[in-house]
Amino acid sequence: MATALRPLSRISRGWRPRVLEHLATLLLWLVFATPVAIGVLGTVLPAFGILPELGGSSLSLQPWRQLFNVPGLPEAVLLSLTTGLGTTAISFLIVIAFSAHWHGTRWFGRLRRLLSPLLSVPHVAIAIGFAFLIAPSGWIYRVLAALGLAAGLPPDLSTVQDRHGLALILGLILKEVPFLLLMMLVALGQVRVGESLTIARALGHSRSAAWQAIVLPQLYPQLRLPIYAVLAYSASVVDVALILGPTTPPSLAVLVWRGFHDPDLNQIFWASAGACLQLLIALFAILLWRLGELVASASGRRRIVAGWPGRPSRIAASAAFAGAALVVAAAMAGLAATLLWSFTKSWTIGSAMPEALTLATWMQQLPVALKALTATAVIGISSAMAALLLTIALLEEERRESLKARQRHYWLLYAPLLLPQIGFLFGIETLLVRSDLDGTWSGLVWTHFLFVLPYVYLSLSEPWRALDPRYERTARCLGRGPLAVLVTLKLPLLVRPILVALALGFAVSVGQYLPTLFAGAGRFQTLTTEAVALAAGGDRRVVGVYTALQMFLPALGFALALGLTRRRFQRSEAGV
Repeated sequence: MATALRPLSRISRGWRPRVLEHLATLLLWLVFATPVAIGVLGTVLPAFGILPELGGSSLSLQPWRQLFNVPGLPEAVLLSLTTGLGTTAISFLIVIAFSAHWHGTRWFGRLRRLLSPLLSVPHVAIAIGFAFLIAPSGWIYRVLAALGLAAGLPPDLSTVQDRHGLALILGLILKEVPFLLLMMLVALGQVRVGESLTIARALGHSRSAAWQAIVLPQLYPQLRLPIYAVLAYSASVVDVALILGPTTPPSLAVLVWRGFHDPDLNQIFWASAGACLQLLIALFAILLWRLGELVASASGRRRIVAGWPGRPSRIAASAAFAGAALVVAAAMAGLAATLLWSFTKSWTIGSAMPEALTLATWMQQLPVALKALTATAVIGISSAMAALLLTIALLEEERRESLKARQRHYWLLYAPLLLPQIGFLFGIETLLVRSDLDGTWSGLVWTHFLFVLPYVYLSLSEPWRALDPRYERTARCLGRGPLAVLVTLKLPLLVRPILVALALGFAVSVGQYLPTLFAGAGRFQTLTTEAVALAAGGDRRVVGVYTALQMFLPALGFALALGLTRRRFQRSEAGV
């Protein structure tokens, strides 16, 4: 009997360490990947008539027939597709052209430092600021009127919410250019750009041609997933589309969002079909982009084989710089406009600046906004901390398994970024309802966590992997265990990227709109949900207050992260 039990004891002893070694991945599947998959399934089933809570118990194509009868559906689909492709293409071209012509120069560093703070600003704040800038009575028109270049009442032009979605595309570009530039800078750290450019220049290529022929092919594989994420987001965004996008008809994501929130619950069936259609549109846009990649790659190879050296063009370099500078100027001016409006007492059309400033709006709105401010901060801190802890566990697991675990985590974590939010959040809400978590703090924090985790992981993974492994080997040789090495060595050495990743996760949570609406069940108001609601037609001064608070929270997070890091290093240098 004892002999028979020995193999079982060996199995149990071997099984337990393996489970502990893969605990981080098990948690990733349990609290992240599996719920996202269930969310997609929970959206697909009602699209085919299955939702027992509303009497749907058999397969049916009736939701799709209802969807195809919705007025304005073809225009909504076309708008979503053109918005996604247009935003991604223009943002990518600006980043690549600017980098190709200006990388390594002091102007590149200056504009990069100006673009970086925009990463912490939520999409909604950028969109509201841009609307304040380009509206018929916006800041641009007021400046023109003050200079005598415009007179009378504001023009009857649809500069915001135009039917072609141009304002929506431009507003998204202001946010996606900094994101793609950051992703490109991360990729540049893994490529020997200087050596590549030196060799290419020695062979007679211009700087921009060398970038296109040698550097870009090395960078693009690492940029592919971030580009796809931008494409999927731009094609299905709701909050920015509510502020800048057309209304009759709106984009498909907004149309579906209205169906989900219709008082008639039977509208959920065709809205679920619309969410599935949004998933298909995002996939179709990615396939179109992939086809463009293949065409561009084949064309580039032919030009290289033909010996095309490329000629330096001052016009192209100036245009690339102007594009990046215009993004910075428009975003900064829009944010400045929101701050001005929050302090404005009176501002006539013919004046470039307010005639009188006051704190009255702030004094009136701060007590009202305190509840939303507190909710935003608590949700953001909780979801970011949870994401940081799981990220550290995943990175420690990768250290043992190396490339295989890294690739598995990378694809799993990118899933919520590649899937349109409207395509699986209703399924997440259904899961929360069945788990009695709908409208609770824990359910809302967990839903935010699904979108915060990918950004925290992407921010922290490269610094974590770049840490010299000899530190850990030395500590282990001195008898320190894995947990002691992590707590006493790695965490102190990586405190700066850890705090920055935490601040980034907090900023991502602050900007979440749809997850708050779906998981909060209308019981929670955050700064983002309030800002979007007020932007639909509220007082610009009140909108300015909420938008300023929405900008302030992420900026405070990054300031605290950098300040605590600086203070720690100062104390270390002083020997404290």
